[in-house]
Amino acid sequence: MTTVVVPFGLSVRDEALEADIQAGLSAVEAGLLEATKSDVPFIAEAARHLVRAGGKRFRPLLVMLAAQFGDPHAPGIVPSAVVVELTHLATLYHDDVMDEAEVRRGVPSANARWDNSVAVLTGDFLFSKASRILADLGPEAVRIQSEAFERLVTGQILETIGPREGRDPIEHYLDVISGKASSLTAVSGRFGALMSGADETVVDILTQYGERLGTAFQLADDILDIASDSHESGKTPGTDLREGVPTLPVLHLRSQVAKANGSASADDQRLCELLDGDLTDDGRHAEALKLMRAHPALEQARKDTVRYAEEARATLAPLPHCSAKAALAGLCEAVVHRAG
Repeated sequence: MTTVVVPFGLSVRDEALEADIQAGLSAVEAGLLEATKSDVPFIAEAARHLVRAGGKRFRPLLVMLAAQFGDPHAPGIVPSAVVVELTHLATLYHDDVMDEAEVRRGVPSANARWDNSVAVLTGDFLFSKASRILADLGPEAVRIQSEAFERLVTGQILETIGPREGRDPIEHYLDVISGKASSLTAVSGRFGALMSGADETVVDILTQYGERLGTAFQLADDILDIASDSHESGKTPGTDLREGVPTLPVLHLRSQVAKANGSASADDQRLCELLDGDLTDDGRHAEALKLMRAHPALEQARKDTVRYAEEARATLAPLPHCSAKAALAGLCEAVVHRAG
């Protein structure tokens, strides 16, 4: 059978599955445009700014694949996929304000195009739209989304306040990711299976799969911020470095330097000096990026990404063999590929 390609660079050998996914994602796109309507033209323009910029639609894709273990055409599947993507988009508006980002998905961020107030309020508008759709999916769906939203906000707060004294910064960072990233991917797997009427055991498996895959996905983003060009990541390379965001490669670097106990190499000392200083200077930023790309800490972060992706794949073992299971395993491979 001919190999077909679905979003996120995922290849499968099942044309019926590919058709289901493509139809579902097309319906999600229509749902996103419908959800971002407003009687106020400016609000609609701002709300659709990132929708129209595109994106991987990673979470809706996960919903569609998880739904294959029940009735993939059940009425709650597309709306639940719209909910998770609207929620994700809303967080991007808020993240860009907090990070003072200028580019998102290859276009000016909302805060750069308009201002911070517009970006924050547009994110709130998208949250409200997601809640409105969610209300029609029943109290269980509302509870699941509410718990995920609590985790998401908790992760953001943890990132903002930093690790408490004596806490391993890498462990703290993984807790941050668990809230900010893994919560929504776990819900994506759960919604797809739940809305399709899949067995409760399958729902639990796909929830755990989404949790681990979400962590791997975010760690791959950390690597892309350092190792990619703007075409791959949709934002300026080294944005997190410039903003002082403590991503996993940087945390591994600092851990390795700390363990060196004063005997770190001259390059490592210089890199730490750069990271502790002002990286708004283009020359210093370019030097820091070059040193990070060559540092073993980047490879360690890649290994961590692979480990979480492999854990995600391992959770799938009890599921029946089918094209959807193979596609979910392929998503793990796709995430690892993003990490280089």
